[in-house]
Amino acid sequence: MKKVRRKDALEYHATGRPGKIQVVATKPLTSQRDLSLAYSPGVAEPCLAIADDPAMAHRYTARGNLVAVITNGTAVLGLGNIGPLAAKPVMEGKGVLFKKFADIDVFDIEVDASDPDKFVEVVAALEPTFGGINLEDIKAPESFYIEEQLRARMKIPVFHDDQHGTAIISGAALLNAAVLQEKNLAELKVVVSGAGASAIACARFFVGLGVSRRNIVMVDSMGVIHLGRPDLTPVKREFASETEARSLAEALRGADMFLGLSKGGLVTGAMVEAMAPRPIIFALANPDPEIPYDEAKLARPDAIVATGRSDYDNQVNNVLGFPGVFRGALDVRATRVSEEMKIAAAHALADLARRDVPHEVSRAYGTEFHFGPSYIIPKPFDPRVLYWVAPAVARAAIESGAASGPLDERAYVEHLRGLLGQSSAIVRKFVRRAATDPKRVVFPEAEDPRILQAASILLDEHVAKPVLLGSRQTIESVARTREIDIDLSRCDIVDPATDGALTSYATVLYEHRQRRGMGRRSALKLMRDRNVFGMMMVRQGRADAAVTGLLSPYSETVRPALDIVGLAPGVRRAAGMYLMLHHQRGILFFGDTTMNVQPDAETLADIAELVADAARTFESEPRVVMLSMSNFGSVQHPEAAKCSRAVEILRARRPDLEVEGEMQGNVAVDYALQQRTFPFSRMSGPANVLIFPNLDAGNVAYKLVRELGGVISVGPVLLGMARPITVLERDCEVDTIVLMTALTVVDAQEHARRAAAAAE
Repeated sequence: MKKVRRKDALEYHATGRPGKIQVVATKPLTSQRDLSLAYSPGVAEPCLAIADDPAMAHRYTARGNLVAVITNGTAVLGLGNIGPLAAKPVMEGKGVLFKKFADIDVFDIEVDASDPDKFVEVVAALEPTFGGINLEDIKAPESFYIEEQLRARMKIPVFHDDQHGTAIISGAALLNAAVLQEKNLAELKVVVSGAGASAIACARFFVGLGVSRRNIVMVDSMGVIHLGRPDLTPVKREFASETEARSLAEALRGADMFLGLSKGGLVTGAMVEAMAPRPIIFALANPDPEIPYDEAKLARPDAIVATGRSDYDNQVNNVLGFPGVFRGALDVRATRVSEEMKIAAAHALADLARRDVPHEVSRAYGTEFHFGPSYIIPKPFDPRVLYWVAPAVARAAIESGAASGPLDERAYVEHLRGLLGQSSAIVRKFVRRAATDPKRVVFPEAEDPRILQAASILLDEHVAKPVLLGSRQTIESVARTREIDIDLSRCDIVDPATDGALTSYATVLYEHRQRRGMGRRSALKLMRDRNVFGMMMVRQGRADAAVTGLLSPYSETVRPALDIVGLAPGVRRAAGMYLMLHHQRGILFFGDTTMNVQPDAETLADIAELVADAARTFESEPRVVMLSMSNFGSVQHPEAAKCSRAVEILRARRPDLEVEGEMQGNVAVDYALQQRTFPFSRMSGPANVLIFPNLDAGNVAYKLVRELGGVISVGPVLLGMARPITVLERDCEVDTIVLMTALTVVDAQEHARRAAAAAE
């Protein structure tokens, strides 16, 4: 499990606006008319419409996309009964997951009510506010009573994710494991370790999938739950067995399946060896499974093993379930989450795991996925999960009577595909892809605490192998005084002033630049500059890439990269690009934003070619537009003519690219307007590669879009170099350094792949 430091976690939650969520207005409030429509007197009209027909609340308010994540803090993660206030960070976190994975808005509500009836009264009274209720972190057995009461009283979906989320995901995994292990669910002998909310819910759900209740043996902290025990609650009595087994070890003898929802270290290899042939082992305790994955596989190579951990195969992760369940339920206005809806979600996940995995998903995780013992359930970041699960849930809601139809499933799937966009997901894939083959990245500014903090994260995430340039004594002092938790023994620390390669590097630089005014002494003096030294390390193959730029102007940083590393073969000039991660439009590629001040038509074509090819590496099919103040000759000016000429040059050079212009910015990205106004345009959709007529326009545009539009920007990305070089913004934060390094590592991986292919 990746190490998470207390200091980092606290800083993450405190930086900027405290917490992880905020409320954002969806309508403009820029005039007196807006104010009159949003509030008095205009707001009276939707109020009256809803009073006449309550269903209109979904049309005129956010209720239909609003879920309450509610807790009383009595069973928070593995922290126990820490109270509702201390549970708030967890509830905010759940809200973030709802938003990221299903575009569902959340209010987190922490109720100071340990008494179940009082809690029920509070939650039930909130029904007019929400389209659904997600109960979270409530201890058993009260959680069963609370959910049962709320489901009976409320006409909106009530879902306790600790119970049903785990049940759905583990149920999906069970369906596929049983197929692969050639076991009949009705005959499956199941041992459940744990008797809390999750364990009971999973056992009930497994029965719904076809497992016989009499074949389930449940074990709590006192041993096997059997009919002779006098201490059983009504909930536990439901799973009391007629068995001679009294311990977990005895229960596992000859069992087909182990389901662990208890605590780590309860199961040994010997206990697993005593199970039936081809066993199924789901050790889901977190962070430490009941038996470690490797230990279980060593004891029983014929077993299918799943855990709750992300660093092993077959992770049972609730994020595969609750976003899609609520998305489907809300979109058909379901009044409850029926058993049929949960079963539909499980079958949808199981079916998805049996389908061919898109190459981009496998590439993002660094391995090929195929249905089998090591892949029985989809990966959490598989973008297909939402539009696979939500339609199945929506269909089951209608068929089970939990909602009224109709449902145009094909249109609904297309709606879901576009709901989240894939921009952030694609960037996350690149981070994971970098971790599959970390490269040596040199950081010339290693004495800056931001670089050391980023290097610590890169090491933890296995994204890169940092090479830190600077004085070891200074680096250690900065790490110590800033309390940066970094294992410097895992980094290569190089001080250019004392490094044995200094003289030889200076000689290489002299020979490279001697006919351009460089003398031997000048080369040796210049080589003591850490930025220059770092570029030479990349040129000489001692590092695979360089990330720099925090402490010097962009032009001063990029010049050594151009002089020493140089351009890639066949590239005429370098260019700068920013990725703009727009929530609805996906990734937009802006160029040139950093390099070419006043490009001519030929240069614009070069820039566009570089940016378009880069877009394809980010899994986007480029649609290139040359931006201008003119639309197809509407303004007769040399600058507009330059852009039009650039289109002609690029079309002749690269007939495989879709390119159009000159065109104004709004027309370029508004495809309906473009078709209506200029039906002769050759574009097949809105532009996603936007080439600006000069550096002024590109630089101003990306900064305004980022600051005023709330769009995440990633960059600058330096294109056209012979080796991967990243020049950071001087004011960038640690997270940005980590992300840019990950993208640089992926570029280095591609460079190595191309070099290997050329060598063959």
